Amino acid sequence: MSQKQMKEAFVSNLNGTSVLEINQGLCFPAFCILCRGLLLIFSQHLCSFSHTWRTRFFIDFVVLIVPLVYTLTILPAIILPEHITIMICCGWLLLYQIYQRRTCYARMPVQKILEKFMKISLESEYNPAITYYRVINSIFTAIAILAVDFPLFPRRFAKTELYGTGAMDLGVGSFIFGTAMVCPEVRRKYTKGSRFYYLTKSLYSSWPLFFLGLGRLIVIKSIGYQEHLTEYGVHWNFFFTIIVVKLITSLLLMIIPLNKSWMVAVSIAMLYQLALDFTPLRRLILYGTDGSGSRVGFLNANREGIISNLGYVAIYMAGVQTGLHILKNRTHIKDWFKVACCLLLAAISLFISLYILQVNVEAVSRRMANLAFCVWIVASSLILLSSLVLSDIILSFAKFLIKGALVPCSWKLTQASSTNKKHSESLVPEAERKESSLCLITALNRNQLIFFLLSNITTGLINLTVDTLHSSTSWALFLLKLYMFTNCLIIYLLNLQGKTIKFW
Repeated sequence: MSQKQMKEAFVSNLNGTSVLEINQGLCFPAFCILCRGLLLIFSQHLCSFSHTWRTRFFIDFVVLIVPLVYTLTILPAIILPEHITIMICCGWLLLYQIYQRRTCYARMPVQKILEKFMKISLESEYNPAITYYRVINSIFTAIAILAVDFPLFPRRFAKTELYGTGAMDLGVGSFIFGTAMVCPEVRRKYTKGSRFYYLTKSLYSSWPLFFLGLGRLIVIKSIGYQEHLTEYGVHWNFFFTIIVVKLITSLLLMIIPLNKSWMVAVSIAMLYQLALDFTPLRRLILYGTDGSGSRVGFLNANREGIISNLGYVAIYMAGVQTGLHILKNRTHIKDWFKVACCLLLAAISLFISLYILQVNVEAVSRRMANLAFCVWIVASSLILLSSLVLSDIILSFAKFLIKGALVPCSWKLTQASSTNKKHSESLVPEAERKESSLCLITALNRNQLIFFLLSNITTGLINLTVDTLHSSTSWALFLLKLYMFTNCLIIYLLNLQGKTIKFW
């Protein structure tokens, strides 16, 4: 076998892992974000000087990026102890800060403190949970696309061949779900006749994706880079899927009320599953038009990528409904606690449905993007979102107790209670508004597409220059951390300069 064939075989014919193990990994970033916030508060108290950008970048990289590298490589078997360790660290930091810098709130009975906290007001323009979700998805994707080529990456986390749930199978689905939550239709109110405007804008914004997809295709074919053929097909790729989904959903949202998106999502997913079960569609995806697995002709060559768009459209519409719910104007902590509980209950209900589907209908299949796959993606996304909302509520509680705490990319507290005039002024000084330039999360959110492209380019360069299949664990870890450090630093420096690279 050639080196290319060996690398392709290394990521093929895999069956994934359990849904429970993936969910444990999905909750881990929320603990890291909470720990990072408390660590910033702790360091502000410990050090009187203002953090430089180097110090802040180092803290963010070590607390947010490095743990996720280890979680996806050498520590997945002990993910539960990892959770417990992070929880202990967060609890200790929170209690230490309350003890060291307690305010009048901390001298009140606990019940009174919680009552005041639940009535606290927030700046409603910013929603950190969605930012966290999109950034975490980008980080996981960047780590996984390189780590999967090394032996230290657990094979059960790689993309599955036909059926199963691998950690990398979440990638495209969760990206589409995250994009739908902040699509123009969700973020902006329509005026009369403006739906056509958003359709034309969607068409216009798709041209860079087309050229990126075309460029990726040309580069991969010209250099003979390894491919997982059954992922999308011969010519299809991630960018083409995004274009098709975006165009279809833009048309749907022109004629369907936004608050009925969930009905569209359910209808499309169920009709698609019925087509798989009662028509030759499944056979077409698996074996082509001639039944022999031929790749002759455009449809046969790209059948997985073309037909699976139906499942991704359903995921997108579910994301639109979720975005409508999360981006509602809420100004009190108690309202966001209800949101977290609602998301968690919805996720649990979907996981129960997933179990029933896998037993009685069909197992999860990324290759077909079937009904079970759609339910799994939405349920996993809701689990991640609920954990992120809860982590920021806890972080807001720490900021509530410790007046003057500065944590970028978190809710900004504006007042404690309308009945408490003494503390009705802003709890966060103006300095926090300048903190975002020193925040890695803000930087990654600002240039997500550039970060994704940069990660793909550096992944390709490493694969072309390093024998990944025979790399030792220590060498692979060093390369992964250097790769993430370089990519994150470039994006971080762009953010310091106030630059958003967008060419459409």
